[in-house]
Amino acid sequence: MAVKIRMKRMGSKRRPFYRLVVADSRSPRDGRIIEQIGTYNPVSADKELKIDEELALKWLANGAQPSDTVRNLFSKQGIMQKFHDSKYAK
Repeated sequence: MAVKIRMKRMGSKRRPFYRLVVADSRSPRDGRIIEQIGTYNPVSADKELKIDEELALKWLANGAQPSDTVRNLFSKQGIMQKFHDSKYAK
């Protein structure tokens, strides 16, 4: 089973709100998920981003592939750097 870390769209029209979730790559965008690891609100003034860093690193270590957008969000939070350092520190 290929596992992806991606965004699930929530909210109403023109007011998107996203949940960062771990899901099977074959499931639909807003379909069944394995685990929720964070939230992202691009509409708020300061673009709220909350990520459970431990869960994100755990899923990356287990082989989950982040989508391009999620990879950019992780990079801004420093999660990809921590993952890279832990991966090559062994």
